[in-house]
Amino acid sequence: MVTLTDLVDRFRSVDAFLVQHQALWRPRPFTHRVLPWEASHPALASWLRERTLEQAEAAHREPTSLAAPEPFPTLARQAREVSLLPELPVARPIGGNEEPPAGVPGRKWQQVRAFGAHLPHHDGSRHWLDWCAGKGHLGRHLWQEGDELTCLEWDPALCAAGEGLSVAQGISADHRCQDVMADSASELLTGTWPVALHACGDLHVRLIEAAVARRVDALAVAPCCYNRTQDERYHPRSQTATHSPLKLSRDDLGLPLSETVTAGARECRQRDQSMAWRLAFDHLQRQLRQQDSYLPTPSLPVAWLKQPFARYCEHLAQLKDLALSESQDWQRLEAIGWRRLAEVRNLELVRGLFRRPLETWLLLDRALLLAENGYDVLLGTFCPAHLTPRNAMLVAQRTR
Repeated sequence: MVTLTDLVDRFRSVDAFLVQHQALWRPRPFTHRVLPWEASHPALASWLRERTLEQAEAAHREPTSLAAPEPFPTLARQAREVSLLPELPVARPIGGNEEPPAGVPGRKWQQVRAFGAHLPHHDGSRHWLDWCAGKGHLGRHLWQEGDELTCLEWDPALCAAGEGLSVAQGISADHRCQDVMADSASELLTGTWPVALHACGDLHVRLIEAAVARRVDALAVAPCCYNRTQDERYHPRSQTATHSPLKLSRDDLGLPLSETVTAGARECRQRDQSMAWRLAFDHLQRQLRQQDSYLPTPSLPVAWLKQPFARYCEHLAQLKDLALSESQDWQRLEAIGWRRLAEVRNLELVRGLFRRPLETWLLLDRALLLAENGYDVLLGTFCPAHLTPRNAMLVAQRTR
């Protein structure tokens, strides 16, 4: 079992790495035409800017092995070392059917089965509490004859669908329409083993803090979407993390999510077109405003990408109260956007080295909160990254 001292040492190591290299991972290539670190590492910047979009896409699949100029190889090695998470031990048979039940996506079902395999075996009955349960796929998978199951979900439609599935499978489950951020949710934790597979941001933090306050015997959480929080600035949860000089914004918290390991080809094409067109408009707005600074634009529906590029820019210009000239060379502007996209995707490789270290920092903050409050904590991976990039899991049991 990992000790509190072990967790503190791990945290301090990754914290020092992130603090030392803030200038490399904080600025976003999408919003900066020239990154501050390019002056310090001109050979690396020039090498990345000369590469194609196709080369960038290939490198994003395995960035740590990229044969780029220094300091990229050294940073890649250090990033691996400080963020390496062990594979959690399989504590119980994966169980259940390999084929997903009706209505459960195949990849989601593999995640559910892998999550369950790393929960400690138990004798006798257990009361499972599926936090942010959706339709309750995780809770039903964990349920055994004699167990109790409570599924908390705020969406009434998902609650109703989950209840129907539980009845059809002969599982006695209490599906409750519940806002887990409300005080009433924490009252339901007593006497249960809460589990959460990819509860986003504030939702999984709320579970951990409420479980500590209620002195729950054990819990298991696979965090997700750290940037889905109401706070503009990140508030460290553990005593150890409060002493870190690292001050994170909500935008910083989105870095671990800036990858598309599980995206399909169509989704990737839409992403690239959207980014290229937005970058082209960014080039245009800098000219129109005569200001070399990024102008935030709202998130746009995919339908916007089906119209001509010129109309797309005209719509955005109207939204931002910018006057367009009639002599605009739209073909040239779109080409600039695609070239800029190639540069951005290649420059992002440097920032991408810090995705897992920052996620590890956040995971360790949560692990330390539990350890500081008397829990034995396991932190590691529960499935391969190709099933989900968010493959880290905390399993905590209170020391008696």
